[in-house]
Amino acid sequence: MSQRRVVVTGTGLVSALGTGTEKNWQALIAGTSGIAQVTRFDVGKIDTRIAGEVKDFEPEKFIEKREVRRMDLYAQFSLAAAQMAVEESGLPVGPDKPHGYIPEKVGVIVGSGIGGISSLEEQHRKGLEKGFDRLSPFFIIQMIINMAPGLISMRYNCKGPNWAPVSACATSAHAIGEAWKSIRLGETDAVIAGGAEAAITPLGLGGFSVMKALSTRNDDPAGASRPFDKERDGFVMGEGAGILVLEEMEAAKKRGANILAEVVGYGANSDAYHVTQPAPEGEGAARCMLLALQSAGMNPEDVGYINAHGTSTPFNDANETKAIKAVFGDHARKVAVSSTKSMTGHMLGAAGGFEAVVSALALTRNLLPPTINQTSPDPDCDLDYVPNQAREARVDAVMSNSFGFGGTNAVLVFKRF
Repeated sequence: MSQRRVVVTGTGLVSALGTGTEKNWQALIAGTSGIAQVTRFDVGKIDTRIAGEVKDFEPEKFIEKREVRRMDLYAQFSLAAAQMAVEESGLPVGPDKPHGYIPEKVGVIVGSGIGGISSLEEQHRKGLEKGFDRLSPFFIIQMIINMAPGLISMRYNCKGPNWAPVSACATSAHAIGEAWKSIRLGETDAVIAGGAEAAITPLGLGGFSVMKALSTRNDDPAGASRPFDKERDGFVMGEGAGILVLEEMEAAKKRGANILAEVVGYGANSDAYHVTQPAPEGEGAARCMLLALQSAGMNPEDVGYINAHGTSTPFNDANETKAIKAVFGDHARKVAVSSTKSMTGHMLGAAGGFEAVVSALALTRNLLPPTINQTSPDPDCDLDYVPNQAREARVDAVMSNSFGFGGTNAVLVFKRF
């Protein structure tokens, strides 16, 4: 049986740059930072006081008001991004729609790295103050990570595979890759895939802060996330969601869908090295990029742009640079590389989904988003990071890198359709 082709027909984004794919894209191309002082809670003695909070999100635009209070914020983000993606794609689920998909052949694979941590904190406080018999009856379903795809599947009558990968910062890239595999193999005809995160809470911010993983550039929030720059001092937490609608190509064409890009490659592997640090010389990341290229049947020279993992941490950025050089050889000096985390912050489990959408749009818009805050060149990071300003460029293939704590790696490859 020949493997089927998979295309992107819809996108939905929520981030510190705004709600909506177009709003995010315009902010990225303008080189706008969404990082600011934390406003959601008193940061107290936490060393880091900045983050990429979503500021314009109105859940009632996407969810019935009575349902909002029953959902954690990460699930609200996921439903909103899914609604945007489904509406953009015109995804037809059900026999009553022309060219409609059989519900049993439409899946939802949407993950989160941390899940309902704000609900966990809130209910724990309530239990201590009023007793643990006074918890909300919705607490467990607010907290568990698979509730995001569950809610999406119920809304759109998707009766195919419904599950949530959890692989730290590679979560939503894994979700998209596994959705691609499912459609290719004929298990599904369409999948809503991606991830969501809402971990900017006292526990979330405090936990990453005591690990010394976060930037402490509190007096310069907009300049704090600076991937590949010599003055980088840690990542900045972000939040939001990135979700795509993937469809089997022939079915999408038959129904007249607007095809944004084709998903052609996926690699997934492990460093098997350290709980937080990448393997030396980016060895695991390099293997993962090669796996993605091999699955795409492509050579390194075919890739014109890499949306890097680019977290703004000393270890990640230097090792990702080494990995790109190892895989791309002489072409590493010619391929454009940028990190949109310089503007959104690190969206953790939602990062790969957000960046997958950016990768698809780079192909369709002939524009490459910049890496902002490039002011001090680092001799260990000496590639073309599209510094500070977006660039007009026609590329035919884009790679998107996602690497997570625990040594987990996921790489996606998109191609111009």
